[in-house]
Amino acid sequence: MDTEQKFSSSRLQSPHELQWHALYVWSRAEKKVFTILKEMGIEAYLPLITEMHQWSDRKKKVEMPLFRSYVFVHSLPADQYNILNVGGVLRFVSFGGKPVIVPDNQILAIKKYVDEYEGRAESLDNTPLAEGQAVRIIGGPLRGLVGRLASIKNKRHLIVYIETVGQYLPINITRAKVEPVSDMKTTSFNSVR
Repeated sequence: MDTEQKFSSSRLQSPHELQWHALYVWSRAEKKVFTILKEMGIEAYLPLITEMHQWSDRKKKVEMPLFRSYVFVHSLPADQYNILNVGGVLRFVSFGGKPVIVPDNQILAIKKYVDEYEGRAESLDNTPLAEGQAVRIIGGPLRGLVGRLASIKNKRHLIVYIETVGQYLPINITRAKVEPVSDMKTTSFNSVR
């Protein structure tokens, strides 16, 4: 068996085995496609994250797709024709003319990420941060470290200085991964910028 056959046979599925696939859909049609698939009895997954959008007159929480223009389906090969005929579906994400199988562990990882993101989203709305303020990193490999907010690049990205071996190390981090700390002495970071 050559390499191509080995790859192909490992990617094939039984006609009676449900597998996850990614659908490419029209822009901004993700929720509509997801709803129609569910109504058809096809298991679908649309990872959504809540973001705060601000207009000149108001702020509003908006659910946005994590992956724009993509919806995941857990389906049989026999369902592919019906899925492709749903309004808004453009195609299956494919390789060599066959829909690519998305492993279950990747779907679980996406679900875990969305759950963690949603758990952090509230801090974005409730606690404004200011330059020079003490913050604790609450997500990622630097979790637990405490530093000072050096600058706010935009609403979601910050630069935090962490003191290590007598030096200040600038860390570029998202807002969702930090929380304010009230028990750290106030210091100026003008000397380390």
